[in-house]
Amino acid sequence: MTYQNFSLKQLQEMDAAHHLHPFTDHKDLRAAGSRMITHADGPFIYDSDGNEILDGMAGLWCVNVGYGRHELAEAAYAQMKELPYYNSFFRCSTPTPVLLAKKLAEIAPAGINQVFYGSSGSEANDTALRLVRHYWALEGKPKKNMIISRKNAYHGSTVAGTSLGGMAGMHGQLGGAVPNIVHVMMPYAYELALPGESEHDFGLRAAKAIEDAILEAGPDNVAAFIGEPVMGAGGVKIPPESYWPEVQRICRKYDVLLMLDEVITGYGRTGAWFAAQSMGIEPDMITTAKALTSGYQPLSALLVGDRVAGTVVEKGGEFYHGYTYAGHPVACAVALANLDIIEREGLIERVRDETGPYFRKALSDRLAGHDIVGQVRTIGLMGAIEIVKDKETRERFPGDGAAAVIVRDHAIANGMMMRATGDTMILSPPLIWTRDTIDMAVERIERALDSASLDLRK
Repeated sequence: MTYQNFSLKQLQEMDAAHHLHPFTDHKDLRAAGSRMITHADGPFIYDSDGNEILDGMAGLWCVNVGYGRHELAEAAYAQMKELPYYNSFFRCSTPTPVLLAKKLAEIAPAGINQVFYGSSGSEANDTALRLVRHYWALEGKPKKNMIISRKNAYHGSTVAGTSLGGMAGMHGQLGGAVPNIVHVMMPYAYELALPGESEHDFGLRAAKAIEDAILEAGPDNVAAFIGEPVMGAGGVKIPPESYWPEVQRICRKYDVLLMLDEVITGYGRTGAWFAAQSMGIEPDMITTAKALTSGYQPLSALLVGDRVAGTVVEKGGEFYHGYTYAGHPVACAVALANLDIIEREGLIERVRDETGPYFRKALSDRLAGHDIVGQVRTIGLMGAIEIVKDKETRERFPGDGAAAVIVRDHAIANGMMMRATGDTMILSPPLIWTRDTIDMAVERIERALDSASLDLRK
């Protein structure tokens, strides 16, 4: 039996009766009814009413090669027929995770040659936390276990992921975070720069907050700093160019490991395989997921640098950590095919040299001057539009993010899927977008902003 046997109303009723959604006000959703996305092709998704919607979020930051890629389905089918599943325990392995690990080591930044698999970015960050603390214990420094993160960071929804992240609402529902994790200011110049402070100086000040936290705790107690190269779910907050070089200098000075969360930025989003390469960052480990398979299968890969891996291998004995589906052969087969598409079609080079610059110019030229837009910022195919009541003073509309929700709803009504995060509209489209697709998106966003402005200024 397929969904075509049911009406939209029946599907919505079953959804309300049995399905708890992530990050959702369930009472509100059940009163309104879910939008049913039934199929997709290329850059478009389609709902049960037949509406064609340009997907500006690549699913949930992940469908980098677009929808309808038959070769990914065929890779999954072929692997399922040959070996649908076997585990990586009992001193066993299967071919596809081995081949994928080799490929990931080839495309990763220099000095990163080991891979630990999971099924989600949350699992990857859980593993990273475990591995960092285990590393320092093996090095004879068990008290060096504090992790420094940032306010409003997002590192997943598990207990450890939520604790690593800096989102107050998530912490409020956690009922007790993993200990020895502290959060410092985010590199968000639009709201946090002082009057007259340059982007360069703000970047140095935001990095100094990390150094201050290290000194307050004592360097012998600080294991690592974790950060997204670009804060994604927190609102596509792109740090000043001065920020990451200074963060790296500070981490090296105090012998603090540098953990990059590239669950969103990995696999081409910024115009390189990893944002670490775009920004010149040399991390000790990188958490990745999402676009590793373009969302066609759940899979994550923690990429581990030689320093940490060397100690864990030589001194560690058994690492008491892992997952049933770690290195799932079908997911890894899809990942290999997905990375081949990205490489074969030159999607990374296209983002770096063509669509990324065009995306930046199109959003800046056509949207930055809008009366409710305070700032437009992009990196690669990743963008943010700040929604404001007053462009000069940067005053927000009342309602703590309600204005962006109005923009989002008008965008969807105009055939454009966007995400509202606080007072910011964010974009992370499939890497297959062309100049024509970007033009289409900007036209639809412009109409949504016009309609939202009329509603908000009534």
